[in-house]
Amino acid sequence: MAGQGRVRRAVIRGTAGLGLAALLLLPACSPAPSPLDPAAEGVQRTLDARAEAVLDRDRDGYLAVLAPGDRQLRTAQGEEFDRLAEVPVGTWEYRLAGVRHDGGRAVADAELRYRLDGYDSAPMTASRVLELTERGGRWLITADRPATGAAQQLWQQGGVRAVRGADSLVLGVGQDRERLRELAETADRAVPAVEDAWPEGWDGRVVVLVPASLEDMGRLLGGPSASYRGVAAVTTAETGAAAPADRVVVNPEAYALLGELGRQVVLTHETTHVATRADTSAATPLWLSEGFADWVAYRGSDRTDAQIAPALHRAVQAGRTPAALPEDGDFAFGGDADALARAYEGGRLACTLIAERWGEERLTAFYRTVGAAGHREGAVEHALRQELGTTLEAFTGQWRDHLRARLG
Repeated sequence: MAGQGRVRRAVIRGTAGLGLAALLLLPACSPAPSPLDPAAEGVQRTLDARAEAVLDRDRDGYLAVLAPGDRQLRTAQGEEFDRLAEVPVGTWEYRLAGVRHDGGRAVADAELRYRLDGYDSAPMTASRVLELTERGGRWLITADRPATGAAQQLWQQGGVRAVRGADSLVLGVGQDRERLRELAETADRAVPAVEDAWPEGWDGRVVVLVPASLEDMGRLLGGPSASYRGVAAVTTAETGAAAPADRVVVNPEAYALLGELGRQVVLTHETTHVATRADTSAATPLWLSEGFADWVAYRGSDRTDAQIAPALHRAVQAGRTPAALPEDGDFAFGGDADALARAYEGGRLACTLIAERWGEERLTAFYRTVGAAGHREGAVEHALRQELGTTLEAFTGQWRDHLRARLG
């Protein structure tokens, strides 16, 4: 079964305030078809031919596995193939999870696995459902669609334009190249900033997807578009995996509202999640994962803590210093926006405290030790003892003093 997935989102809070929340995605597993099933073997041969055509940039070969007579299907599949022209596909394969067949008709559940050449060291996956018919001893495709609840791929939304940066690849639909170049330049500044804070354990590359609209963003992420309104960007990832194949997905509407600093903070924040994903697990509380990403994003900024954390600044000045570190539930969207902002701001200031009192190396060691626990109970307490020589109670008190000193 695939690892636990996580989608992280950056949101607008005024001109420069940002935050993230995590949404867990649990992919389903299906038993592989029996290799003795001749229908499954025939379907696999068809899918192998289709994959080979993609890698060879062979349009005729791609269309040759379609059942004849359906002009609409042929046109749609031809357009989808053409949209891949600028996508640097390095590998492309289909793995069957199950085949249901009755006579000359079959329905196949398959996992599309592909890598972008030069950027992915592990494959991205997409669940597909294909319908096929048997003609002259060959299984030919009559329909190809995402599995129920699965996300669309960018090239299924329109022609893809690609811009390569020094350390980034930006793929966009419905975007002009100048805008994509600006995103690549911003991402290229983010990568070394993240490498300076988190120098080991990632490839130092980032892939950014830019759909045409908020609605298309929702389709890319397999969720309702309304849940991403006001969200500048999200990062999709498989947490705890050994090699990254992550995507930063930009909301073109919300991202456009940000100024230069806000855009840089968003992409640095998201790139931090790409870098730290292999050391982020179910044991990692949101105050740490989101706070660390914000700490990296604002690291070296000339903004004061009061400017970066306006909601928490107001609370502390009013005598309402939080009694405890933010809980995961404090990061939920759809509720009190001010409380949400305080959660993100509190997480960043917790990481700032560790970096300043114990050092930046101890902060990264603390992050890795928490993630290595694999389960939530006791993970933070153990890491505090091992890496910082303190307890949760003592650290919480120090954090509250830190808030009052910085924001009071």
